[in-house]
Amino acid sequence: MDQLLWERIGELFAAAREVSGESRLAFLKERCGEDQELLRQVMSLLQADDKSGPLDSSPTISSFPVPQLVARRFRIIRYIAEGGMGTVYEAEDLALGDRVALKTIRPDIVSDPRAIERFKREILLGKKVTHPNVCRIYDLGTGRTEDGADFLFLTMQFLGGETLASRIKRGPIPTGEALPLIEDMTAALSAAHQAEVIHRDFKSGNVMLVNGASRVCAVVTDFGLARQVHDDVSITHAGMVGTVSYMAPEQIRGEELTPATDIYALGVVMYEMVTGELPFKGDSKIIVALKHLNEEPKPPGEIISDLDPRWQEAILGCLRKAPEERLQSAEEVREALVKHSKATSSTMKNWPQAWLTQKRRHWAIPVFAAVLLAGFTAGRSYYHRHQGRSLSDRDTVVLADFANSTSEIVFDDALKTALLVSLNQSPFLNVMSESRVSETIKLMDRPPNTQITPELAREVCERAGAKAYISGSIAPLGSQYILGLKAVNCQSGDMLAQEQVSANGKEKVLDALGNAANGLRGKLGESLASVQKYDVSLAYATTPSLEALKALSLGRTAYLHDTGVALRYFQEAVELDPNFAMAHHDLGRLYFTLGETERGRANFKKAFDLRNHSSEREKLEIAATYYENVLGELDDALNTRKEQVASYPHLSQAYDGLGYVYTLLGRYEIAIKEFRQSIQVNPDNADTYGLLATALIGVQQFDEGRKTIQQAHSRNIDAFLLHSALYGLAFLNADASTMMAEERWMKDRPQYENCGFSLASDSEAYAGHLRNARQLTQRAVDSSIHADLKETGAVSQEDAALREAAFGNPEEAILLAASGLKLDPTSLGARVEAALAYAIAGDNVKAESLASDLNKRFHLDTQVQSLWIPAIRAQVALNRNKSDSAIEDLQVSIPLELGLIPFNTNVSCLYSNYIRGEAYLAAGQGKVAAGEFQKTLDHGGVVWNCWTGALAHLGLARASALQASTSQDGDAGVARARALSAYKDFLTLWKDADADIPVLKQARSEYTKLASQIPR
Repeated sequence: MDQLLWERIGELFAAAREVSGESRLAFLKERCGEDQELLRQVMSLLQADDKSGPLDSSPTISSFPVPQLVARRFRIIRYIAEGGMGTVYEAEDLALGDRVALKTIRPDIVSDPRAIERFKREILLGKKVTHPNVCRIYDLGTGRTEDGADFLFLTMQFLGGETLASRIKRGPIPTGEALPLIEDMTAALSAAHQAEVIHRDFKSGNVMLVNGASRVCAVVTDFGLARQVHDDVSITHAGMVGTVSYMAPEQIRGEELTPATDIYALGVVMYEMVTGELPFKGDSKIIVALKHLNEEPKPPGEIISDLDPRWQEAILGCLRKAPEERLQSAEEVREALVKHSKATSSTMKNWPQAWLTQKRRHWAIPVFAAVLLAGFTAGRSYYHRHQGRSLSDRDTVVLADFANSTSEIVFDDALKTALLVSLNQSPFLNVMSESRVSETIKLMDRPPNTQITPELAREVCERAGAKAYISGSIAPLGSQYILGLKAVNCQSGDMLAQEQVSANGKEKVLDALGNAANGLRGKLGESLASVQKYDVSLAYATTPSLEALKALSLGRTAYLHDTGVALRYFQEAVELDPNFAMAHHDLGRLYFTLGETERGRANFKKAFDLRNHSSEREKLEIAATYYENVLGELDDALNTRKEQVASYPHLSQAYDGLGYVYTLLGRYEIAIKEFRQSIQVNPDNADTYGLLATALIGVQQFDEGRKTIQQAHSRNIDAFLLHSALYGLAFLNADASTMMAEERWMKDRPQYENCGFSLASDSEAYAGHLRNARQLTQRAVDSSIHADLKETGAVSQEDAALREAAFGNPEEAILLAASGLKLDPTSLGARVEAALAYAIAGDNVKAESLASDLNKRFHLDTQVQSLWIPAIRAQVALNRNKSDSAIEDLQVSIPLELGLIPFNTNVSCLYSNYIRGEAYLAAGQGKVAAGEFQKTLDHGGVVWNCWTGALAHLGLARASALQASTSQDGDAGVARARALSAYKDFLTLWKDADADIPVLKQARSEYTKLASQIPR
């Protein structure tokens, strides 16, 4: 239906609304004449208007009875709010001890299948959109009211605070306060739209304001009306889905919805925030709907006189009637406000308003280009007067964001990343890492996603002790683009060097930028030979797709703060360009961080195959990662990392990589030196502190490990590895309160929740609380599946299978081992642990079959060949009473057995060491066996809460008892006393363990027998 027809319908509706009774129909027939369709449309609206009621009509509290009979699972704490479909309560989940929001569906519509489907859709779509600024959906359940009526309820993340609508009722929100909230909302909508989900009912009442770590944050709720993009949508004017005050024209007309529909609603919310009122008001829903269709909103600047014009432009850009004329994405809305409203750029804030509009006037382009060229001419003259002031290879430079005066936002992030890649080819230049820049900005009390203007870059440069900053710009000139680079001394403000180039079209921009970067490198002091040696075409070294490069850039930025968002950007980058080597590498690295090592390996393999499409620096990184994580060839990885350090001595990443390989080899003392060198180069890399703390704990330097974590926190640095190390320290010091605090930290973050449950499960099993450990393992598996991290879930099940076998429950172990392989049959971690679990459980056939397959698939993998296969074969040999063969098989493991296992939640369980102790026991060599079990006990900083640490006490007791039975009188007495002490240690550790654990029953029996042999 076209706009003119809608305007005609609106005029007739408004006129007929003033006519009552039978006169109304006669009035309309006269006005409509022969146009029966026009008459039908107006009559339909009038009938809907009679039924729709005022805008503020809503069900009363009394219409929603409190669901008393959910008390078996939930305790209702308080009523929160009403919704169109039900009531929301704050409740406590009695089974899990969690605080949740419980949303019931109204009893009077519970029999409506469409309502039930809507609830189910809310769960499915809500779970699909995972983001810190989106309310997390948990589960769907059933209950019964006091009068016996059945109802449905939905549980979701409980958010304290108030709704944005409540805040607006107290008056307009200043733009400084509104901006971070809008950034949160746009991030949430971007996540939804990337998941191909349209909210359809975005409004201020569906945004919660909650207290974050440093500010109030906005969290978007209620995806109950959400739909997939491209879903078939049909609505009537009388039954419009959504809240009419926020509905886009196409939504009112029942047309196809797109993400632009949510952008319109976002514009309404922004209008409401800054003015304190809605753009369209009326005494009925139909009146408001017609205004959305036919009227232009009053400019917010006419309500708030001092409103920045750029805010008004962004808001009205969201409220355009035609979807294609609006700002096209939530990210574009955010950029419009962050870049223009904050006016941090000294060049931009003085530009004429016409140059900032979405549709630039043609005359502005050549004028601006002329100004830009004149500026570069003047700058070039200045440079020639100061050309002696270049850099040394010890100096650090800060990279500012690109100043983009084109209408193509893809240049914003893509060109900065491309420039970083180009400059990073140089072994001479030391560009400050993004993580260090981010941490410096955080110390300046700025949001982490603050635009790095030249002014801010200079401040960061001064604070971090760097020498210069480099800024870039791009501007249109007819069909060409003018690119400029300049390097400025932070302290003096002197121009050190600058370059200006032109590109004949968008497809030539990357090549032109690479040429400019090479020119800048030479002017800053790098030798011509070095520039020529380390010069790979940017389009070849990265990707010819600017969109893919932008996605990579956004992913790298998000990686520092939100791995879920980063994952989606990296996936987008490889979808846009399947041959983008570094995008595959970064995606693989992120999968490894999340515990999804098989997905990570696949991307590392792809990156290695494409490594020639990368710079020399990136080739080394890709190759090292491939050797470490795909082939597992640790000698090749070590040599590549050493080459990387030698070629790029200012690169902290190289030292981190070298240190990490040393931890895989169990050489923690050397690893510690490399991690400390990395911190010297870059003191703001969060992961380095976590790696260093873990290595220090591994060599029993617990105080130094704790100091390292404190050092990171003193710099406002936080990361999962730090919390993991804190948990290990707390366990080793029997600090239950800190362990619980770290479990909560992980539980609050979907990507790490499974790790929290796994650590808690291991700790419970360590104390013999096997039933609790089983429940926690199941929660870890469920959490992993929910977060689409099946490999971590599979490894959790295999961990449980290993301990069940060791505790004397072979049937349960075999079932768990099979279940883990079914969940993820390709995972290396799951397969090696399953094979060992089968072996300890006595299923030699399955253990040998898996070991044979592992030997073929990972014949170059150092840990597989030196740790896992020997341990599996040794256990099978023990099962066949061949202890000598078992001992021989395990000799190869000795140099590496303390090495870090990448997929463990602790450092390593020392399985080969534990099985070697069992083998010596079986061979009757008690003294040597005791030494093996004592080694496990002496390396608590490696073992942490693994079951081998608990059973090592029992192994030491048995080995000492065996030694006592085969020794002379004096030695026998000492060995017997050591055995009794070790038995007591184990039984004290398991004093309140589950009584039915077979290994516990055996230990008690052995202790009683040994104690009875001591003369009274």
